[in-house]
Amino acid sequence: MNDSWKKRVAQGTVVALALTTMSTTTVLSQNNKASDLVNGYRTAGIVQAVSTMEAGAYATADVEESQVTVVAAAEEQPQTKNAEWQNRLMANVDEFLYVRAAANAESDIVGKMYQGDVAEVTGTEGDWYQITSGNVNGYVLGEYCVTGDDAYALATQVCKTYAKAKEGGIRIREAASADSSIYTVMAIGDTIEVNTEVEPVDGWVAVSTKQGTGYVSSDYVDVSVDYGTAITIEEEQAAIAAAKAAEEAAKAAEEAAAAKARAVTVQNQAVAASYDDVTILAALIQCEAGNECYDGQVAVGAVVCNRVRSGGYPGSVYGVVYQSGQFTPAARGSVASVAASGPNASCIQAAQAALAGTDNTGGALSFRPTSSGRGGVVIGNHVFF
Repeated sequence: MNDSWKKRVAQGTVVALALTTMSTTTVLSQNNKASDLVNGYRTAGIVQAVSTMEAGAYATADVEESQVTVVAAAEEQPQTKNAEWQNRLMANVDEFLYVRAAANAESDIVGKMYQGDVAEVTGTEGDWYQITSGNVNGYVLGEYCVTGDDAYALATQVCKTYAKAKEGGIRIREAASADSSIYTVMAIGDTIEVNTEVEPVDGWVAVSTKQGTGYVSSDYVDVSVDYGTAITIEEEQAAIAAAKAAEEAAKAAEEAAAAKARAVTVQNQAVAASYDDVTILAALIQCEAGNECYDGQVAVGAVVCNRVRSGGYPGSVYGVVYQSGQFTPAARGSVASVAASGPNASCIQAAQAALAGTDNTGGALSFRPTSSGRGGVVIGNHVFF
């Protein structure tokens, strides 16, 4: 056997050994190419294939080892004591924290997290948390936030915590003992504030009652923190507008109530008057309040009569109506014109009521249109003061 043949046999042996590592199907599929292999033309390719298989096997082992390492690392992540707070965040601020559209301080403000608001963390980007809370989605700077158990601890400090009865007849006791005296009984669905300032007692929840701190078995209540959520800029603006409107409405209602209290109708001493006095007063009422309600007409007559009784004005109806600089319709001749033609029945009735002592103005001596902004008793379109 010459050296060339030995070399070929050795190569064939190497090829055979390589083929044994492959599947039977692969070996059979190569039978027709045996001569090529023996001739040495494909030997290098097979050896390369075997080397590639080995490299692949090592790579697979490396991947599996890497995957195991990752899983192990994930399992080693610290878990919160309160599982539902694992991905929750609170703004650790005295007032509010801006929520921005992107993870930088120059991006648009899309909302605010006030003290006591909670958000769900959906991701991180550098020093920023990506969060969702209420109708707000955006980013908050991490240095002003706490998460997980720290967030829960802060929530119990700045938010109120409540216990809700899961069934009826739950007893609130004086002490954390089933033998303790009973303060009161909770019906199903009743809620009561938890006293988070006292030392916790295993199996019991401390609650605030009228008698002081009481205890309810933790088996029969659900405890939850009453936290808030972030608010969008639009929601905040709407809330501010609503609060302003409510404040204005309350102020108006207060003023109306005060005016109503002042406008209690009283019966004063009657003013002596002749037929002409009735006519002149009715004519003035028609000129000043002819289109007003009857109460508004009586009020104008009452102002004239209050002046007559006051001592600070002329002592007669005629003298008050025609006093210089007081009633414009009188100065312009409108009162005389209406008196000559005859005032309408409503104004005559109002004049007679005022002269008889009826006063629904609270003793007013003057009046102005309500558009003047003057304070006082509002009746119709006039304010009396």
